[in-house]
Amino acid sequence: MADWAPFVWALTPTVIVGLVFWFIMRAIIRGDRNERAAYAKLEAEERRRRDEAHSKAADK
Repeated sequence: MADWAPFVWALTPTVIVGLVFWFIMRAIIRGDRNERAAYAKLEAEERRRRDEAHSKAADK
């Protein structure tokens, strides 16, 4: 039964480091996605304001 124990101890650090890397990358990618969505929303609002201002100026 102890024949598999060295293999588990040898692979455990690699698996743990892999999981930590995965969680960090997941957080970075989600953060980037949320930031891009917020920036797109802000950009659309600014374009809407600009278009309204230009259309009001053209009407006068």
